[in-house]
Amino acid sequence: MNYKIRKVAVLGSGVMGSRIACHFANIGVQVLLLDIAPKELNEAETAKGLGLDNKLVKNRIVNDALASAIKSNPSPLYLASFANNITTGNLTDDLSKIKEVDWIIEVVVENLKIKQQLFESVEKYRKPGTIISSNTSGIPIHLMCEGRSDDFVAHFCGTHFFNPPRYLKLLEIIPTAKTKKEITDFLIDYGSLFLGKTTVLCNDTPAFIANRIGVYAIMEILHVVKKLGLSVEEVDKLTGPVIGHPKSATFRTGDVVGLDTLIKVANNLTNDAKNDEAIHLFELPDFLKKIDENKWYGDKSGQGFYKKTKNENGETEILSLDLETLTYKTQKKVKFATLEQTKPIESLTKRLPILYQGKDIAGEFYQTTFNGLFRYVSHRIPEITDDLYKIDAAVCAGFGWEMGPFEMWDAIGIQNSITIIEANGNKPATWVYEMLNSGINSFYKIENGTKKYYDISTKKYQNIPGTEKQITLDTIRTNKVWSNSGTTLIDLGDGIVNLEFHTKMNTMGGEVIQGILKSIEIAEKDFRGLVIANEGVNFSAGANLAMLLMFAIDQEWDEIDLMVRSFQKATTRARFSSVPVVTAPHGLTLGGGCELNLHADAIQAAPETYIGMVEVGVGLIPGGGGTKEMTLRASDAFEDGDIELNSIKNAYMNIAMAKVATSAHEAKAMNIFRKSDGISMNQSMQIADAKKRVIELVEAGYTQPKMRNDIKVQGKSALSMFLTGAHAMYKGAYISEHDKKISEKLAWIMCGGDLSAPQKVSEQYLLDLEREAFLSLCGERKTLERIQHTLKTGKPLRN
Repeated sequence: MNYKIRKVAVLGSGVMGSRIACHFANIGVQVLLLDIAPKELNEAETAKGLGLDNKLVKNRIVNDALASAIKSNPSPLYLASFANNITTGNLTDDLSKIKEVDWIIEVVVENLKIKQQLFESVEKYRKPGTIISSNTSGIPIHLMCEGRSDDFVAHFCGTHFFNPPRYLKLLEIIPTAKTKKEITDFLIDYGSLFLGKTTVLCNDTPAFIANRIGVYAIMEILHVVKKLGLSVEEVDKLTGPVIGHPKSATFRTGDVVGLDTLIKVANNLTNDAKNDEAIHLFELPDFLKKIDENKWYGDKSGQGFYKKTKNENGETEILSLDLETLTYKTQKKVKFATLEQTKPIESLTKRLPILYQGKDIAGEFYQTTFNGLFRYVSHRIPEITDDLYKIDAAVCAGFGWEMGPFEMWDAIGIQNSITIIEANGNKPATWVYEMLNSGINSFYKIENGTKKYYDISTKKYQNIPGTEKQITLDTIRTNKVWSNSGTTLIDLGDGIVNLEFHTKMNTMGGEVIQGILKSIEIAEKDFRGLVIANEGVNFSAGANLAMLLMFAIDQEWDEIDLMVRSFQKATTRARFSSVPVVTAPHGLTLGGGCELNLHADAIQAAPETYIGMVEVGVGLIPGGGGTKEMTLRASDAFEDGDIELNSIKNAYMNIAMAKVATSAHEAKAMNIFRKSDGISMNQSMQIADAKKRVIELVEAGYTQPKMRNDIKVQGKSALSMFLTGAHAMYKGAYISEHDKKISEKLAWIMCGGDLSAPQKVSEQYLLDLEREAFLSLCGERKTLERIQHTLKTGKPLRN
């Protein structure tokens, strides 16, 4: 059967249900969101004289839940207007409407009896052949559909979205023994292609894959903490980015997610995972039992492992919990010799073995916890899944780990760690020994540019399903064409090359500028086109401010002038090369990173692209062609019949307010991305999609563009408007004197200077104005203070 999803029904509008609805709305699917009708009136309804049969009353719960979700930060929607794709209703009046949908997703309270009762009602109206699933984090899937028809059971499975659904990439698919394989296959493909998820097939076992492994890892740490006498802040230092985990690490993650959730999952596993050899580790340590008694559940209750308070000076201070006394104390600075040793090592693969071999308490912590994790995941096969890559994929997508347990084990060395595991009286699963005895000494290997995994059933390496059409730079580094200290040019095949940045946060200094220019030169000579993309957390955090600050303090104006000219040359070359250039932004794409994208022939963005020109925040204006480009786009909008001053005003305000788009869709609304620019819902497909876009441009007959001289600027008529507005904002104390100066220089560029009447100018004319303004601001003391403050704190200074 050919399944299509045009409309879904989400039953249950709580925190999870409303956000699942929003994510389907993000991709243009029509959503019917239903919840129960209230059983009593609230005060406002009583005051209005409304009755329980009033439609507004009946839909109050669902409407309030959706409104709360839309207002939440971070937003579950790519654009606020996408909420129009959601229709609300109640389970009493509107359940019959589910006959119109293609997929029914149940997201009610985690209670088996309530779910079964709802499914009994659903079956009265559900159209045969309609997919139906339950979003649950732990209730056995096969129990939910007991008593249902054969057609219901055949089209039923578990679909475990992780919260928040927009941001966490994992979607676990859990079929029953009676679920049609074609349903499972469809949902895995649909989740990946349309919802942008890492979709993982799971067995119907307690907590499925990600929570089973992730909660084990947390609970193991909680028990080890007691043994080693480590503090909350010490553990979070040891278990954060240094091992490829999120900044929230262990204890902070617990506070954010909710310690009641962690406790509930751990207790469920203690009750349900009876055959788990490590079941004792899911038992709550004494300090966590006390936290549960006190209801210190983290952020939702105002305190957990951390507590935000005010010190005697009225300053906000975050205290940490002393696990021995259960009192809060001032955090101490954390320092371990092993961590100091690994500071210069950027590669996680190279860093992990050194952490594991540490001779201090940090090394002991890593050996204990890593060995426990490695042993544990080996014993979960084939219980929770038949394939080791699914465990890595689920944990990385669900918990934000950079590397999964088996990938970490490979990095540390399997045989070396087994020796230590055995010395402590433990053993990994038998299949690991069988693998090593057959001469295979790693769980993964790269062969002909493809990453393969060890398949336990065939005892051979196999391709990871679903990766055939992806391009992963890590697997094709042997195809290097050229490199310098900050960039690498890699041959993607089919005459297309990819330029990758690998500076800190992919900032754009001299080495990146050189890389852009050299890559375009090489592409023009030997290839058909260029992609600019990387697999870091962020596309680029912008210019190298440290170098700029150094030149400005030393008053090296010629060096700064050369820096700006070089950057403008690089972005101009991207626009006017003889081969197409396509960028693939994701994550932070700020300042110079944004300006580079503005000059690409096309953009293939990730949905989670946070892009904008933020230079005003450090006392500057966009100097790499960004101001020029937004002026050009405002000029082009004039030809579409827009009101001229409105168009330039919108572009000006986006720069002056340092506005950052919170999604690729918002970037289109801000005119940073064009309507023709693409969005890859699944970020793992982004580089492959960008390559396809280059090929499309080539095969469509790409012709090298020429610099334009027809950009209409408004001169005095617009300049006076901006200057008056800036003066009013300054007098009203909304902006500082320095903000006023920056905004005036920005207006000067975008209006084309003090021209007596609107006229057409060239791109080079605007680039020259841009460069002059940038240089003059570099000479301002307050600009240097802003740059210095941002480098030191990561936050803007309004002086």
